[in-house]
Formats: sequence, C-alpha cells, structure tokens
Amino acid sequence: MKVLFISTYDIQGGAAIAATRLLHAVRHAGCDASMVVRAKLGSDTAVFTAGSKKRNTFRFYWERGVIYLYNRLSRENLFDVSIANTGVSITKLPEFKEADVIHLHWINQGMLSIKEIGKILSSGKKVVWTMHDMWPFTGICHHAGACDAYTFGCGHCPYLRTPSRNDLSHIIFKRKHSAYLTGNITFTACSHWLRELAGQSPLTWGQRVTSIPNPIDTGTYCPMDKSEIRKKLNLPLDKKIILFAAVKVADKRKGMDYLVEAAGLMAHHSENLLFLIAGGGGEEIEKQLALPARSMGYISPRQMPELYNAVDLFVTPSLYENLPNTIMEAMACGTPCVGFHIGGIPEMIDHRKNGYVAEYRNARDLANGLIWTLFEADFETLSINARGKVTEEYSQEKVAQQYKEIYEYEGE
Repeated sequence: MKVLFISTYDIQGGAAIAATRLLHAVRHAGCDASMVVRAKLGSDTAVFTAGSKKRNTFRFYWERGVIYLYNRLSRENLFDVSIANTGVSITKLPEFKEADVIHLHWINQGMLSIKEIGKILSSGKKVVWTMHDMWPFTGICHHAGACDAYTFGCGHCPYLRTPSRNDLSHIIFKRKHSAYLTGNITFTACSHWLRELAGQSPLTWGQRVTSIPNPIDTGTYCPMDKSEIRKKLNLPLDKKIILFAAVKVADKRKGMDYLVEAAGLMAHHSENLLFLIAGGGGEEIEKQLALPARSMGYISPRQMPELYNAVDLFVTPSLYENLPNTIMEAMACGTPCVGFHIGGIPEMIDHRKNGYVAEYRNARDLANGLIWTLFEADFETLSINARGKVTEEYSQEKVAQQYKEIYEYEGE
C-alpha cells in the first residue's frame, strides 16, 4: 500500500514533528509511505519538496498579504488565521498518482489551496486528514477559543478587524464546504477533545471523524540516569529542576505570564528550585521569574531526551493545546508533567497519578501543582506512571496499527 503524506513542513513545529514521526511509524509497520512538503528542513530521504523555493515563498506571502489587506493593514492575528487561497499542485505529481492513500496533515501557509483539496477529494483516492488544530473544520482560525461560530458556518470572526455575518471567515467556510462535498474524508483528531469539537462543525457532517494520538519513539525518549545527565550538562545535583520548552517561549499563547506569576507565589522555595527554559526568547522570561532560572536557548531534538531526564518536572502553562509533543516526550522519559486543564492535556496527564492538571488560567493552582509534584508526591511512582501511560497509549507500534486499519477500511 502506497501512502502519500502532505505537510507544509517536515520538522518545523509540533504538527510537522508529529507528522514525520507518524511517517516513520507507518513505514516501520510495512506501509510504502513518503511525505511531500513545501519546505524541507531535515534530511529524511522519505521526504521531498513540491514546487520551487521561489514560487513557494511567493505563495506564503500572497496568502499573508491578502489577510493583511483584509484586516486593514493590521499585523494582529496575522498568523492565527489561514485562508488557503493558493498552494502547490499536488495532484499533478507522479507520487500522488501512484498513491493509494492521501494523508493530509498541517497544510497551511501556501502548501494546499482549498481548490487543490477539492481536486484531491474528487480524485477518488482514500483521503485521511490528521487534524493538528481546528482549521480543517473552521472558517479561517486555527484555534477558535471561546468562539463557537464554526458550529453554524462562521462569520462575525473575532480575529478580523471588521467582522460581519458574511466576512472572510464565512466566505472561506463556504469554500471549504463545497470542496469537502466532492469526496470522502476520514478526519482523525490527535485528541478526544479535538474530535468532539470537530463533530460539531457542518464541515465534518457526513464524514468519518475519529481520534488517534500522535506516536513517539519510546526507545529514543526513555529514562536515563539523572545524576549522570546533570553532571554532563553542568546542572546542580542538589536542586529541584523545572523545565519549560517551546519554539518561542515568549509567545503569549504559551502562557508564560501565568508561569511568571506562579513562580512569584513559590518564592519561599527559591533555595531549592531552578527553572530551565529551552527555546527562543528564553532570556526575556529568565529575567521575569522570581526564582533562579537559566535560559538554555535552542536545544536540538537529539538533545531533548537528555534534558527531559535531567529535570524533576516539565511544566506547560499553554493556553491552547491539542496533544502536546513536549508532554508526551517528557512522560516517555519518566518525567512528571504539570499543565492547565485545556485541550488534550487532561487526556495525557492523569491528575495526581503522573502529574498535576491545574485549573485553567489559574496561576495559584499552577503553583500548587508544581509544589505538590516536587515536594509532596512520590516521584518514583509519578515517574513510573508517566512512562507507563506513554508506552501503553502512544507507542509507534500501537498508533501505526490504528492508522493502518483506517487505510485498509472499506466502509460499511
């Protein structure tokens, strides 16, 4: 069986990393799978680029430019929405013609246009779409937040400067609806939370909607000797260490304001704690924390398993999440996690069993969770439970088998 994955990137961002991990998983399970991207940043021989770099760059700026003009030259929310008005001609590729299954992932920012999605569906090939955010079933937004307009066709979009019933979100919603009617899609959400939201949108009605988590290599992300790793990384042996990691840690959506506030509430533990911040912009956060902190800067994926093992806890105060790779990675290394009750996080962290789920946007409860996990709970029990959760539910073998069943499913 030939499977063609379609993704904007191969290793840039959580959705791309998840797609590439799944690519490896289904290949290992016996599928002849490859992935086409707009921008290849890794060296995987199973991944190839479609379209010239010059044309792909133009497509990226064309879409952003239309949004920028529509929003009256405002950069606010410029990357919170996508309109898919342009993209690569995937259906002309020989790899597309040879494929039995077309597996879509995150395809925004100039990878696929809505028109091309319609062509893919009308080709008659089996189409699976792994949803890494809400965009496949909303008009234009990737995260709707408190807005439920996607349940009745969008319009009055809070991301637009001049929202109205027939605004850009409603126009794009109708275009998607027309495109989706040209064929069948199996929508797969990475979390039960996202599956429930997807089922409320008219864009998925009449289509199959299911939930399959992202996979992880539990051989690469695994427990190691904490003391040895700390010595290697020149980290103190006598401190409780908390890790936060993100591509852009200063992004407001990552909830750093709440972590800063929580750290202030934990000031009485200042002699016992150290915060590690991995990712771009960590120096800015380091200065704001009331507790000792160290910015690690960019950490390569190859180094992350060691970093997860070096710490006592991983925290993610993120305000919008689906099924975070970082939580899965940390748990696979036996590191307990603390996060807000949002998205798929409560599905991953079993409250007070392998970590702590704090009340959403509640810095005090976030601080309570950090203190409980570090100073009150039994670390060994939390660690064993965290690792066990990942091996039981998120292993490459188990996830790949679930996707193979979808690829081979012939319908009722």
